[in-house]
Amino acid sequence: MNGTSGFSKTALAGRLNRLIDFAPVLIALLLALLVASVLLLALNANPLEAYDFMLQGAAGTENAVAETLVKATPILFVGIGITIAFRGGMINIGGEGQMIAGALAGVTIALIMGDMRVPPELAKEKGAFDLIIVTCSLLGGFLMGALYGGLAGFLKAYFDVNEILSTIMLNQIAVQMMNFLLNGILLDPAEAGFNNIPKTARLVTAAQLPRLSLPIGDPHLFARTRLHWGLLIAIVLAAVIYIFLWRTSWGYRIRAVGENQRASSYAGINVKRQMMFSMFLAGGFAGLAGVVQVLGLQYRLQTDGSPAGFTGAAGFNGIVAALFGGLNPLGAIPAAAFFGGLLVGAQKMQRELGVPASLITAVNGLIVVFVVSSEYFILQRSKRRVNVAENESPTLIPSPIKREGLASGDDGEEDG
Repeated sequence: MNGTSGFSKTALAGRLNRLIDFAPVLIALLLALLVASVLLLALNANPLEAYDFMLQGAAGTENAVAETLVKATPILFVGIGITIAFRGGMINIGGEGQMIAGALAGVTIALIMGDMRVPPELAKEKGAFDLIIVTCSLLGGFLMGALYGGLAGFLKAYFDVNEILSTIMLNQIAVQMMNFLLNGILLDPAEAGFNNIPKTARLVTAAQLPRLSLPIGDPHLFARTRLHWGLLIAIVLAAVIYIFLWRTSWGYRIRAVGENQRASSYAGINVKRQMMFSMFLAGGFAGLAGVVQVLGLQYRLQTDGSPAGFTGAAGFNGIVAALFGGLNPLGAIPAAAFFGGLLVGAQKMQRELGVPASLITAVNGLIVVFVVSSEYFILQRSKRRVNVAENESPTLIPSPIKREGLASGDDGEEDG
């Protein structure tokens, strides 16, 4: 009974400590919003009024909630990948380029298979859905993004090339590759000769992700919005990656390398392989974000020539969401929704008050600074808990009988 009570107290203390550890993250968020309030005052805007409009724009109506979740979907995909990379000790700043690489591969596959499997007269038929086309497109996007991210992992593992620099440079390569292809072999034939915006042909209906609606009300909830099945795919994969990282030996190896490369190598873990593998998976999820953005929302790949013209800066916002979610795939779900709400709400704030929506970029940066700083206090608390546990644990002293037996050579194993 006492043992059970002790176990319950220990479990309760563990949960309480986890809640307390999350407090600095919330404080960091409040501090970021406080500094943002100063910026709003400098722009002659009432912070309370601005935040009220932001909340209305993000969650005030059914369509607002749907748009928040639409914005959150690519952020969540990228955030899952960033979590894997950071847990493996790799800093992945290449989400933008990996999104583009995945989108290029996935859209190309969808276009080719759409022409092969769907007759022209059925290309625009409503309600059509081809699971094979969509699955192959998603897998192609994942693999291309994974290869693009894995390249940075390879350079880091075998040539000690700083992954921050390599991923940033690979972002620019991906942008130029997209511009070249969209103005070349991937250009929509109907736009040739008078094209103003580089873009591919529109995907056949069978290659598009269906809209997502919940059987609540009449019509169904979100039935008239742009919300699509990509959100559910992202949530399911977040749960799968959580299990992978904390319930499998592969995930343990990734986390071990992220915690201490030297100790992991001493324990027999192939550090270079895990570094590459973590970046491979991170790039794959960013690639999924890119292809899902096209299959579920835009139905064609187009850009204004800049990375944000296609990605909407989801590659960078995914980093913020991953950090704010505590580098936990499940924590990335509400974090992605929160930052999706910031982006959508900022548009209404701009319309109502004339405050630039780009202010949210500054808010995201402030959140990163404060959240990363909060890690210092979390680490200090962890060290104090370890010291307390070591001081309270009883010292293990060998039994006098055992010592005497070993000294006199009575132990059978010693004699052997």
